[in-house]
Amino acid sequence: MIKISALRAIKTKPELALLMGINASHLTNVLYRMKLENQYKSFTIAKKSGGVRTIHAPSNELKPIQAALSLLLQDCIQEINKSKGGGFRSTLSHGFVRERSILTNAVMHLSQKNVLNIDLKDFFESFNFGRVRGFFIANKNFQLNPAVATVIAQIACYDNKLPQGSPCSPVITNLITHSLDVRLASLAKANSCTYSRYADDITISTRKKDFPPSLMAEGKSGYVPGKRLQSEIKRAGFEINSSKTRIQYKDSRQDVTGLIVNKKPAVKSEYWRTVRSQCHSLFQTGAFTENASAAPEEGNIYVLEGRLNFIDQIDLFNRKRSKPALALDHESLQKKINTRRLLNGRELTFSRFLYYKLFYGNAKPTIICEGKTDNIYLKSAISRLAGGYPKLVKPKSGNDPYELLVRFVNYTERTRFLLELAGGTPYLKEFILGFDEHFKYYKAPVPSQPVIIVLDNDDGFGRIEGVLRSKKYSPVIFPSTIPANDFRKADFIHVIHNLYIVLTPLGAKDKHTSIEDLFPQAVRDVRLGGKKFNKENDIDVATEYGKEFFASKVVVPNRNTIDFSGFNIILARVVQCMEHFTTITLTKS
Repeated sequence: MIKISALRAIKTKPELALLMGINASHLTNVLYRMKLENQYKSFTIAKKSGGVRTIHAPSNELKPIQAALSLLLQDCIQEINKSKGGGFRSTLSHGFVRERSILTNAVMHLSQKNVLNIDLKDFFESFNFGRVRGFFIANKNFQLNPAVATVIAQIACYDNKLPQGSPCSPVITNLITHSLDVRLASLAKANSCTYSRYADDITISTRKKDFPPSLMAEGKSGYVPGKRLQSEIKRAGFEINSSKTRIQYKDSRQDVTGLIVNKKPAVKSEYWRTVRSQCHSLFQTGAFTENASAAPEEGNIYVLEGRLNFIDQIDLFNRKRSKPALALDHESLQKKINTRRLLNGRELTFSRFLYYKLFYGNAKPTIICEGKTDNIYLKSAISRLAGGYPKLVKPKSGNDPYELLVRFVNYTERTRFLLELAGGTPYLKEFILGFDEHFKYYKAPVPSQPVIIVLDNDDGFGRIEGVLRSKKYSPVIFPSTIPANDFRKADFIHVIHNLYIVLTPLGAKDKHTSIEDLFPQAVRDVRLGGKKFNKENDIDVATEYGKEFFASKVVVPNRNTIDFSGFNIILARVVQCMEHFTTITLTKS
């Protein structure tokens, strides 16, 4: 109970600032000298149901403060819930709660005969300054010093209410609304129903043939809430938006926070059709439109990726819940079988999108390493040697001292399943073998950036060397003075299209090397808990530590002092690939 105890104990604004991890004078300057009324930019966005929603976006100075407050309060909630007896039942509220989402909210109401949706009118506007301040003073889980509660309300409120657009508004609304959640959940349970809430959207469902009229009845003039339901909502300071209240029956499409819940969670068919059409356009032309109106807007690839990620979360959830024969994610990965044959239609589209974004329509040169640790090494080296590589990195203002001009592929279990790509030469071999086939699938304009694989020049490269020597491709070695097929001595290799390979340089007497050999010996000799570093995959855990600990415990903490000059040869070769790519013309023939 470290955070919540500390919050209860403090009495001043500087102490609150310290607990939030921000500068006290900066907090004072933003709240009082710069004036809060000048710290917001207001704009409207269209609602799906019609009308507009007003968003009050905080300034760059205020937003980090509100984000810090949000994190502090979320930490407090987590501590309270872990304590004896808990405090905030996370199964009731799913909006803006850690490990909760519209998916977890929808799952609460699967396979129900009746689903009731209630919208709370003017939800955020219902929380004024006094209500926010009073909650943190009176609530038994907080009971904060009044001066501290006042500062929290000042950080959170604008125009005497919690603004939509603030990072801390959702968590505060959840805290204050929790008592309503408990009372309505109890009322629902008493009527054999299930209750959940996502922000201002309340859902109550039942397996009964008829929805309990004591909660909500459908009359000739609309829905009539039961007396207890209505009184509890009014008691909490809210009002039911009758125009958005509805009961959805089993024989109709039941929608909970945008997901269909009749049998299993699913996105609406029209939503998927739109996303699929946008992907098709992207693959065919390199662009897509955001809508089909008279003046359509050009689509944003990152927005489209967000939609595909959302759909994929649903597919992954359903896959894990399905019969063992269909839930082959982890087993497939362990056996390194062809997972592509397991993809459903939506997963296949997402797979093609990820491939397009990373390797065909990539806006920056893409770098693929053998593993996560290699990414850490190269990013650290680039940041330290930034001045010598303007094509890889440029200075950036703010907290981040640089901006990468290249993109690294990050490996996850899901991308391994979708792309059959997870680092290691067995996967990279298959990636190279399939590169031409993928290239031919897309009809969009040819790539404008290279894809560069950085590999250890060791025994593992033998698998890929076999592909390069086969009749599949006719790779070109640089410099041209290197004998044909002597790939290990090349500065870089142009495999095909926009695909390149860079190897670590051979050692004395053509000794095999790995990327760890580019570090000074003194760095590789660092001991952790008496254990020595072993770069091989198989280590004696009693006396040795491996690459992950070397990267996280040796390289990252000491990256500002480590001598990365040994990496110059790799970075220079990456730049050579980029420069060579500008001299060639790709075609679809």
